[in-house]
This record gives sequence, structure tokens and C-alpha cells, in this order.
Amino acid sequence: MANIYEVAKRAAVSTATVSRVMSGQKNVVSAATRRRVLRAVEQLGYTPNSAAKNLRTLKTRKLLVTVPDIANPFFALILQGIEDAAQREGYAVLLGDTQHDPEREDRYAQMLRRKEADGLIFLGHRLPPEAEQFAAACAPKCPAIVNGCEFSPQLGVPSVHIDNTKAAHEAMDYLYSLGHRRIGVITGPLVSPLSRDRLRGVMAAAKASGFQDRLITVNGDFSIGSGVTGAERLLQARVPPTAIFCFNDEMAMGVIETARRRGVRIPDHLSVVGFDDIRFSRHTDPPLTTVAQPMREIGEGCVRLLLEILQGQTVDPVSITLQHELTIRGTTGPVRKT
Repeated sequence: MANIYEVAKRAAVSTATVSRVMSGQKNVVSAATRRRVLRAVEQLGYTPNSAAKNLRTLKTRKLLVTVPDIANPFFALILQGIEDAAQREGYAVLLGDTQHDPEREDRYAQMLRRKEADGLIFLGHRLPPEAEQFAAACAPKCPAIVNGCEFSPQLGVPSVHIDNTKAAHEAMDYLYSLGHRRIGVITGPLVSPLSRDRLRGVMAAAKASGFQDRLITVNGDFSIGSGVTGAERLLQARVPPTAIFCFNDEMAMGVIETARRRGVRIPDHLSVVGFDDIRFSRHTDPPLTTVAQPMREIGEGCVRLLLEILQGQTVDPVSITLQHELTIRGTTGPVRKT
């Protein structure tokens, strides 16, 4: 393969001039010289050594992304958004599946301190100790770390997310508008700020409607199985709920499965609302009413925010709140008159 010295010799210029042309520097090299260099590059089939360039600039052109559960379909569109936005800007994506394991999260965060990636996007709710140390070393500058989906001001890093409290409030208001008064709620893990924010919206809506004493909550873990378990508990109650709001779509699918097995017709006898609008939600029977998150846009927003930090355009941790939408489908209907 040709090297930069051969290109410089063919074009009768210095290696520095070749480097300026290849890096796209404008108003430094004349148009005629630029054409001569590019012609030599094409004739020799020269490809710049990106590894050498990275050593000189101390930039890897890589973004590290950690996800707590790569098998969860909620993260698929977010990761697609991250990948597409990073590729458009000339960055590669390094993906780590932490499996909710703090030690794995910390091992991936070490890559920042070793300069194996230029920045970190983490889609969980914990900031690993290694990332905290990295952030402290960057102070008072904003660290190249962005949180996606979750939002916790205490973390002190920028984030891209929706207003989970408002979204849950709207879902509950919709069920109350259909005449439901006894509503079951299957939460996510309450260690997560996301789950706590949604529960806060649920409680606020119940209080505003005057039906907080009829609210029944059980804890889930965002899996279909915990939706099944939660539905069994709720539907076995002496006075079962007429509607169930789940903090994600997978748990709502578990509720639908349990209701069908118990002979409870949806939405005639039970309304079900999910959260996220993953790609499977419109294919349940009946199609699932859910709060739609702009998942691809969350991913793209995380990349834009991270690159602004890397380019020195963002100096303070900022919170970007995207719009959600209550998507009404076939699993909800007016409460049945008895």
C-alpha cells in the first residue's frame, strides 16, 4: 500500500501539505496543489492511517454505549438512533451489555480513563465509580458522558429523556376519563428514577381524581414474567381492578396473556395500558394502548449532545426533554356497566 511519502513525492509537495489536504483544511493549500495531491492519492490508492492520526490527536473517533439489557426490545431503536447519528459524524460505536451488573458497568467505564473511547452514553440509571472519577477529573468542564432514557439531576451529567411523570399522569387521566375507578399499576424497579417518576405521575393523577384509595400497585422488573405475576396478584384481589397500567409494554403483554388464560376479555372486562410503544405492541391481540417514547430520537439526541461536549459547545450538564405521545389502540375501552 502507498504511504504519505510516496504521495508527497508524486505530487511534488511536502508530507505536511498532503496531511492538510487529507484532513480537509481549507484556505491553507491552493486549489491547484489540492488537485495535484488528490490526483496522486487516487493514482496510488492511498488511504490515510487513522490509527496514526488518532495517536497524534488523542481522539479515537469511537463512542462507548452501555445498555443494561441488550435483549430488551425497548433499547433496539435507541441503539439504531445512536449508531446512525454516530456514523453520520464519522464515529464508530462500541457497545457493552452490562446485564444490570455494576461491576460490568465499571469495567466498561474504565475504557474512558484508558482513552479507548472519546465519550460514554449509558442507558441505565447508575453512574459507575470509574465514570464518576472521570467526571471529577474533567471538572469544571462537562465530562463527555451522557445519560439516555433515565434522568437524575444528582448524577450531574447531561441527559436525553421524556417527562415520565407527565406521561404516566396522562395515561392515568385517560383511564379515569373512560370511567375506570379501581386501577391496578405494575411498576418497574423503584431503584430506577424512571420508575419513581412514573409512579409519582400515577399518584398525582389518582389524588387529583380523588381515587387514590382505590389504587392498587405491585412491583415488577420490566419483564413479561413480572407482568404475568403482577396480573395474577391484581386479578385475584377480592375486588379486582377494571384497568391495569404497566410501566412498560413487556409487562403489559404479560397482563394480556394472563387475562386471556383466566377468561378475562380485553377491553370488555379489563383495560390495559403499556409504556414505550416497542415494535411488538401494535401486534398484540388486541393491539396495545401505550405511551410512545421517541426512542430513535433519544439515541440521536444522545450522540448530538455528546459531540457538542467533545467540541466544547456544551460546558454545563443539560437536560433535554423530548415529547411522548399516548397512543390509543384496542386494549382500552369504557368501564363495563354492572
